[in-house]
Amino acid sequence: MNRCNALSAPSRRPTVLALCLLTLGLWAGAAQAQTAGQRPFPPQALRGVMVVAQPPVITLDGQPAQLSPGARIRGTNNMLVMSGSLVKQELTVNYLREPHGLVHEVWILTAAEAEEKRPTAADLKN
Repeated sequence: MNRCNALSAPSRRPTVLALCLLTLGLWAGAAQAQTAGQRPFPPQALRGVMVVAQPPVITLDGQPAQLSPGARIRGTNNMLVMSGSLVKQELTVNYLREPHGLVHEVWILTAAEAEEKRPTAADLKN
């Protein structure tokens, strides 16, 4: 009875290894392409200055606000950041509110992104 796995046969090892390396290379290239250049923000995202007081309580442009239960805060590298690690830091951000008015999506901006013009909540009131 032959119990030899076809993929572990010596003649197939280089092919399997080459396929694995190719797949890893494609994943690495895709990850690098996502981080290159400016991040695309939704057109309805507003600009503001956020300070986390005691999560989920925050201030946006000096006005009290609150993070939604499923809020996502993305750092300058587009990775998720926990709100507890941002306590008392004044951060320039783009943000989206959910239908009930809670802040649901936040992007902490790089210096280059902060230079771009974007509407603020005060602009919408005027």
